[in-house]
Amino acid sequence: MIAPTLSPEAWAVVEARSHDPFAWLGRHEHPDGGVIIRTLKPQAKKMWLVPKGGRAQAMTRIEGTDVFEKHWKKGSFDKHYTLRIENREGHVWQQEDVYRFSPMLGDMDLHLIGEGNHFEKYRILGAHVREHEGIQGVGFAVWAPAAERVSAVGNFNHWDGREHQMRVRGSSGIWEIFIPELCEGETYKFEIRAKNGDVFQKTDPYAQQMELRPATASVVHNPKHYVWQDADWVNKRPETQALDKPMSIYELHLGSWRREHGTYLNYKDLAHQVVEYCNWMGYTHIELMPMTEFPYDGSWGYQTVGYFAPTSRFGSPDEFRYFVDYCHQNNLGVFLDWVPAHFPKDAHGLARFDGTPLYEHEDPRLGEHKDWGTYIFNFGRNEVRNFLIASALFWLDEYHIDGLRVDAVASMLYLDYSREEGEWLPNKHGGRENLEAIEFLKQFNCLVHERFPGAVTMAEESTSFPMVSRPTYLGGLGFTMKWNMGWMNDTLSYFKEDPINRSYHHHALTFSAVYAFTENFILPFSHDEVVHGKGSMPEKMPGDDWQKFANQRLLYAYMYGHPGKKLQFMGLEFGQWPEWDFDSSLAWEQSNFMPHRGLQLMMRDLNHVYKNEPALYEVDFDGAGFQWIDCNDAAQSVLSFIRRDKNGGEVIVVMNLTPVPREHYRLGVPQAGHYQEIINTDAYTYGGSNLGNTGGVQSDAQPWMEQGHSIEVTLPPLACVIFKLKS
Repeated sequence: MIAPTLSPEAWAVVEARSHDPFAWLGRHEHPDGGVIIRTLKPQAKKMWLVPKGGRAQAMTRIEGTDVFEKHWKKGSFDKHYTLRIENREGHVWQQEDVYRFSPMLGDMDLHLIGEGNHFEKYRILGAHVREHEGIQGVGFAVWAPAAERVSAVGNFNHWDGREHQMRVRGSSGIWEIFIPELCEGETYKFEIRAKNGDVFQKTDPYAQQMELRPATASVVHNPKHYVWQDADWVNKRPETQALDKPMSIYELHLGSWRREHGTYLNYKDLAHQVVEYCNWMGYTHIELMPMTEFPYDGSWGYQTVGYFAPTSRFGSPDEFRYFVDYCHQNNLGVFLDWVPAHFPKDAHGLARFDGTPLYEHEDPRLGEHKDWGTYIFNFGRNEVRNFLIASALFWLDEYHIDGLRVDAVASMLYLDYSREEGEWLPNKHGGRENLEAIEFLKQFNCLVHERFPGAVTMAEESTSFPMVSRPTYLGGLGFTMKWNMGWMNDTLSYFKEDPINRSYHHHALTFSAVYAFTENFILPFSHDEVVHGKGSMPEKMPGDDWQKFANQRLLYAYMYGHPGKKLQFMGLEFGQWPEWDFDSSLAWEQSNFMPHRGLQLMMRDLNHVYKNEPALYEVDFDGAGFQWIDCNDAAQSVLSFIRRDKNGGEVIVVMNLTPVPREHYRLGVPQAGHYQEIINTDAYTYGGSNLGNTGGVQSDAQPWMEQGHSIEVTLPPLACVIFKLKS
């Protein structure tokens, strides 16, 4: 029988449903004088109190409970005491009493969290190796405002939520506890008792390391060991990632880029192989598909559970730091795909975290993506916005990431995204815009650019929402750049056409110039275009194999000539035949043979020419960097235009979009002189027919196409030729 003298507060502790177990457990003044020390230890058979500098004294078990107590009646009793424990197997050990320690979080921390402005929450919430009141251990803290009780559980307490019940800090909803003598590598979760009495375990939302799936526990990580070697790169980032610098991005899914004997490579091996390949190919950056921990391989990382933890599939957090560091030391930037729009419903994750819709909206018309089977973040809640912004800043701070590509921005901007009539709620003005999400994105962009000069934010946004990549002080969302999905769709739609029909679709390639400078655009050929039955890139192209690969070479050269930064998904650079499969390696064996090898070599040369020619990148976002020579030759399916750098330097881009060679094609040029052929996608080395202009042509004085001079050139079949005036 439980002793009848226990108060309701004591009953709550004994039954593991207390808001503040520290009010009864630990060291307290006794009404009859002296102090009383109580502790709860379910595994204990016997316990002794060991005062500082004194002898161990037996503690008494309160009948029918796992609580032991000792009334210290005479003399002073130092708060620095320990406990000696004997369990039912006869093992004896000595440890600190967790309930003798004072709170860890300060009032300012709680205030900033409450108003949603604690942008380094990842330093205090979650699990952190630290010293507290002179003792080493791990501090745990979690936000669960609707919980009746929260405990830290792990191997250290046999996953028993009765033992380490946490204290809640006033009305903040933050629960915390310091557990002495724990260290890095401990696995843990939070056990939550909801108001309705349900008890369940949750992964730590702020965990910086997680177990390898299918296990779901969090892991205590100490980020202080790693010593970065990339200071030169980080210091130069505001210059090297400016809008007038080249940016050729290689999009990577690390799990399927390359495997050995069917298994994943680790972060260190990936670092060396990715850097060697990307430097040889000439890419300036890589963009990693989501590395934030996720439970289901088939989501490719886009259903995130661990917003502060790099996936354990390829190694430890410090090994991921090594990956980024090694890239930087070898002049390769690293962008990260980041997913703040939605999260999965997995029971161990954020969903119904404290028994209520905490991170998500309660109303499914606002809080659920039925297409994706996920929940939508409640961007109107201070703590939720703060959680996401802290996540974004965390990757830039702790992992030196150079920029974030924000996934599914369109789904955040519109309340009726992928919803039928009656399935959504309008905003307070009656409109379809998600006003809270818009303010969140503005705040996110402002803070990233303010705190990390040179860092890049990129929006995957597929609608005509205005000013996505314009500063917030001008009314924009504040992104550095936006993916140009319209250009991508129009371009692929055109290239799928048989060349005999292309003259009727000429506008599909010219239309992009109408809006090319309304945003700071990235031109993407991403993973989304070569999966789910859409076919690989060569499969999209018309004609026989020769024409398919000629079309791909032409397509990529057009992309590199067109204004905008560049992004290309892995495998596209050598035109692998199969669609991308997240669960197997790229078909690297194909890249050893023509025509794949030729396409790869062309991409390599194209990347290096791109980086060496300022006219191809310096003025990407202003009409001054682009001029049509002739956009109206639909009859022959020929397009020609000029790209200019800041100093007026020019390159001429000409495309023949049919398999019919165009000999003696007269092309207007702005200046007299010898025009050197710096790229010809029909070169024999690339698998082409080797038709061209023997390295270059001399202009003559005949005005043409509203230009003062002209050149007579040979346009190879299904090819792009780029000329530069030789000084």
